[in-house]
Amino acid sequence: MAAMLRIELKKSLWMRRSIWIYLVAFAPTALIGVHALQSHGGRNCSIGEDTRILAGIFQLFYLRLGIFFGCMGLFTWLFRGEIVEKSLHYYFLAPLRRELLVAGKFLAGVLASAFIFGLSVLLSFTFMYGHFGPAGRSFVFDGPGLGHLAAYLGVTLLACVGYGSLFLALSLVSKNPILPGIVVLLWETFHAVLPSLLQKLSVMFYLKQLCPVSIPSEGLMALFTVVAEPVSAWLAVPGLLVLCTVILVFACLRIRRTEISYLAD
Repeated sequence: MAAMLRIELKKSLWMRRSIWIYLVAFAPTALIGVHALQSHGGRNCSIGEDTRILAGIFQLFYLRLGIFFGCMGLFTWLFRGEIVEKSLHYYFLAPLRRELLVAGKFLAGVLASAFIFGLSVLLSFTFMYGHFGPAGRSFVFDGPGLGHLAAYLGVTLLACVGYGSLFLALSLVSKNPILPGIVVLLWETFHAVLPSLLQKLSVMFYLKQLCPVSIPSEGLMALFTVVAEPVSAWLAVPGLLVLCTVILVFACLRIRRTEISYLAD
């Protein structure tokens, strides 16, 4: 398992095909950095306004787009990449249970995605409040700032776990995970208009409950939103982990019957 983690982490973090994931992850960090340079000392902005802006960037970009597509690229390639490169049979011939192969690849994907997007969120948070000087430091260390940062990093990790398990399972089911990924994107984007019971089958339902600053729905989405009963963090985290566990169990059962046919791909 340790050897497999080293191999998979090297593939996920340092391959040329991962460059676009870094670009997606650090795009908001660059924009916030420019904002910090232009508004150094708190000119033309306030801590309250920047807090709402950061919450909007996190929920609308990181959760709905950045982490979603980053996990799609990382986790679908864990098995499909082995098939494309015709190297999956080496893992199947190794003295390693296939369930542990799924667990090891999933853990490597979570570590890689959490590192990339966690670092991006940390830098974005630092830039957003760093340009306020003493007022920003007071908000972070004497106010709710550290709590917000811990919540953002925790939600980032859970998003990587949730979306990662989903795309890992899809890569074992479909030869082209992009098309099912579009369906998942629509489900996660418009889950708020579904009945409350179905909303609990989406990753975003649990992640929204854990964000430190809520963003209300606007426009047409607000008209069709079905307000589900909110859940506390003590229920949202286990609920999401249970959903991910069910998906990973399915992936473990699926890989038991997986046969390699490079000619078909």
